[in-house]
Amino acid sequence: MSACIFFLSSLIILISRSSAYENIAYKRPAWQRTTHPSGFGPDKAVDGLKSNLSASGHQCSISANYENIASLSVNLLGIKFIHHLLIYYRTDNNPWGENNSLAGRFLGFAVYISDTENKDDGRLCFHDNEYNMSTIPAVANITCELYGQYVIYYNERRNDTVYPIGYSKYAYSELCEVEVYAFLMDLNAPHYRA
Repeated sequence: MSACIFFLSSLIILISRSSAYENIAYKRPAWQRTTHPSGFGPDKAVDGLKSNLSASGHQCSISANYENIASLSVNLLGIKFIHHLLIYYRTDNNPWGENNSLAGRFLGFAVYISDTENKDDGRLCFHDNEYNMSTIPAVANITCELYGQYVIYYNERRNDTVYPIGYSKYAYSELCEVEVYAFLMDLNAPHYRA
């Protein structure tokens, strides 16, 4: 009987460990294409703080104003098998949706997973082309089962493109937290798998 209990306990532990995830972006090196002059650097996007989603809370990375491209990347310090991401966008702690002008800044964003710092070397994980001011979530939960070392948030506003109603005129990266979840058993993947 005790051998059966030991076997079942071991099986339960194995199953729970194989399906557990860990945020592997926490305190990892981050880079931002431009930073707002008030000093909202990319490290704010991976510091684990997300209780105040406003500029005054100093828990968000914020890019410079009036840019056509906004980008933030997180270096996972090695090739990892990513399962999903959570991206917390700046809301200024106001109700989210069509009455919050910040929602238009999030529209149209993309996420790439790459082995280099260059998104063009990577694989597209997600590209928003369906959300509008009423439907875009303040916290994007994106399933992205890919191997890679860099998670790259990217948004652009091209002068030669007509964007849907609600899109901001300029591109912004105003990320209060980027969480990248990996299978615990794959944290030390010995090699790259395509």
